[in-house]
Amino acid sequence: MSHTVSAELVASVLKVGVSVGQQVGPQDEVVLLESMKMEIPVLAEVAGTVAEVVARTGDVVRDGDPLVVITPDRA
Repeated sequence: MSHTVSAELVASVLKVGVSVGQQVGPQDEVVLLESMKMEIPVLAEVAGTVAEVVARTGDVVRDGDPLVVITPDRA
């Protein structure tokens, strides 16, 4: 089962910090958003492998839009 990291507000994507196949851990920054001149890091909530990168630099995202899909590590 995959885990989707979603936007929590309307913002522009400043930077995508991961690529497909990359290992991430909880609290790793996956995307950097900008809203109202503030930079907002978006963090992975689970450890796993990046299965899909939906967001692209320059995209405008809204609350609930998917940014990155992670396949969690199995314990």
